[in-house]
Amino acid sequence: MRQNWWVKYHQLSTEERYELAALRRQNLGMGKMAKHLGRHRSTLYREVKRNQSAHDGRYRANQAVEKASGRKHRSRRNWLYGPEEFAPVENLIRQQFSPEQIVGRRTLEGQAVMSHETIYRWIWQDKRCGGSLWKNLRGARKLKRKRYGRYDSRGRLAGKKPIEQRPLVVANRGRIGDWEIDTIHGRGKACVVTVVERKTGLLRMGPIRRATKEQTLHRTVKLLWAERERVKTITADNGTEFHNYRELESILGAEVYFATPHHAWERGTNENTNGLIRQYLPKGTNLSQLTQPQCDRIAEQLNNRPRLRLGFKTPNEVYY
Repeated sequence: MRQNWWVKYHQLSTEERYELAALRRQNLGMGKMAKHLGRHRSTLYREVKRNQSAHDGRYRANQAVEKASGRKHRSRRNWLYGPEEFAPVENLIRQQFSPEQIVGRRTLEGQAVMSHETIYRWIWQDKRCGGSLWKNLRGARKLKRKRYGRYDSRGRLAGKKPIEQRPLVVANRGRIGDWEIDTIHGRGKACVVTVVERKTGLLRMGPIRRATKEQTLHRTVKLLWAERERVKTITADNGTEFHNYRELESILGAEVYFATPHHAWERGTNENTNGLIRQYLPKGTNLSQLTQPQCDRIAEQLNNRPRLRLGFKTPNEVYY
């Protein structure tokens, strides 16, 4: 949790706006969302009121970012930077770096850079002029969202360990070796297994023909076998594809825990990473021809992308 939010008010970052939108879809109370984000609830009330849709009153992160950036743009008459200064920034945007990641990473490397708000304003101006930079932003291709709160009709599994039994060090991200697992689906039955290390955000992913427990087990073991000495726990959702968890525990020597149904935030690292993967594999993509080398390339790009919570270091730099 972010600390000392009461010292000085700051508007929400783009990352926080996406987190807020995700939490609102879970129908959480404003107090719980404020605690999760480390913000005062009045900040969130103000954010929602200022940036909700005038059409239906809903809060959408991409629209909130655009509205906030628009206000910044209208508050300044002149640009301080031109195409020459934005050229290296545009190159990173096309590599799917977020503006916050660009600013944080270039600052870490001692390179001059404008603020992330300025970069967003440049992107939206480019869009208004017919440019395509905006398409590289996370959430640019968001389609229909999953509806939460419905009855979970998937298979039940006796004896599984609930997330409440997971060691506290896992929840606190106090060590390397605690992973989250999920599957990403496209058009048809083929899908992708994604496994993310909680502390560093390191990603391993691979394709399977169908989301069966046998194929999921086989692919997961292949993905984590080289890391088996550093696999202490795995947290999964309640999908039937994870019902071979006892075999997974035996092979990797790890403990498998299951999140509460419909509590996606309990596997927030995996959920966030799956959102990043959607930049490469949008919803509705036919995944039947996806290969392991292709998955490895996507994973390597994300593992070399700087992250805010890592002090703008990359998952590879922190994990190894």
